[in-house]
Amino acid sequence: MAANEGDEATVSLVDVLEEDEELEEEASAVLAGSDAEKCSYPEGYVKRQALYACSTCTPKGGEPAGICLACSYKCHEGHELYELYTKRNFRCDCGNSKFGDKECKLFQEKDELNADNKYSHNFFGLYCTCNRPYPDAEDQVADEMIQCVVCEDWLHGRHLGCGVPECVELQEMVCESCMKKAPFLWTYAAHIAISPVTKEGACKLEGEVKKEGDDTEEKSKGETASGSPKGDKAKMNGTAGCKRKHSDSEGGASRDMGCGLKELQAEGRSREQEGAVFWPSGWRSRLCSCNSCKRTFETAEVAFLLDESDTVLAYETKGKSTEQEREGASGGQDPLMSAFNTLNRVQQLEIIYEYNDLKTELRDYLQRFAAEGKVVTPEDIRQFFEEQQSRKRRRANAGQYYCS
Repeated sequence: MAANEGDEATVSLVDVLEEDEELEEEASAVLAGSDAEKCSYPEGYVKRQALYACSTCTPKGGEPAGICLACSYKCHEGHELYELYTKRNFRCDCGNSKFGDKECKLFQEKDELNADNKYSHNFFGLYCTCNRPYPDAEDQVADEMIQCVVCEDWLHGRHLGCGVPECVELQEMVCESCMKKAPFLWTYAAHIAISPVTKEGACKLEGEVKKEGDDTEEKSKGETASGSPKGDKAKMNGTAGCKRKHSDSEGGASRDMGCGLKELQAEGRSREQEGAVFWPSGWRSRLCSCNSCKRTFETAEVAFLLDESDTVLAYETKGKSTEQEREGASGGQDPLMSAFNTLNRVQQLEIIYEYNDLKTELRDYLQRFAAEGKVVTPEDIRQFFEEQQSRKRRRANAGQYYCS
């Protein structure tokens, strides 16, 4: 139920629980792929890892630096940190010369600098071409942020120089600046990228053009399906995009018949070289990897695009798999249950009774709102738990205890 104009903004309990579960899954996917106990420095320039920047130790105006997940917990607890999501080919800076006299608690033997690390304004909490923080208290426009797969900066949808496709299963996005630094990508964009968004918001792959009255051609190529985006939150390397049949993804740059890029260039197809480009799932597998093209990708410093395991999706998938393996090794037992099992029988019964009482009272409390068609506000929840604490104190003062 929407709040009346002028009322306090409210959400349903279901919305809160669903959002909490979604955020937990996203965080788990990002963090599970990195070690929370050991500094990643000994591993060298890690292919992809979760990173943070500490504005307490390296404030704006100083040298940018990045720290690994474990160091964010062990060495920078209580500091103001910027969450950088993930970065590729980065070595932990914690405790090096950029941090002055502060040493890393997990691994002290570090070089003064990591010469091959790449930094951006993200390390000072700034994003997009507008160079603003996220979240931005001064920005009143509701807008999503999308990460470029090349520079790994996050850009507002309205600053991409193009519309954002409202489709399903889109894989990655390359911003206009990075496209111009690797201009040969425009050739691929003309053949396999998502077409620029039309006024109607249509989303289709380049080259899949239906001729008037030619239903046979459309069926032979496979129809593209469009749907709603997964939400307006910050999105990893793109939004959701267009589906394609498996047979459609088999074409493109051939690896057995010379240079696939030259073959595409020979077709003469082009598209306007403006704005960010959105790519469908599996697009990297269609890039030519002949020796000539490998050199071209390396010169443009985008050789990682030829590696399908470089994607954030691959990193998250690996992280989820690692977490499942950890749960399996521990019997999948929740930490709370592990603690519960260390208690004696009387303590366990007390907790069970308290939990059941709380569950019953909370259900009855929320049912009153449902019966009256009211929305639960944060103040309502605070009041409920304050009443619970008050009753608990009264029971304790009266000497009421559960016994076996």
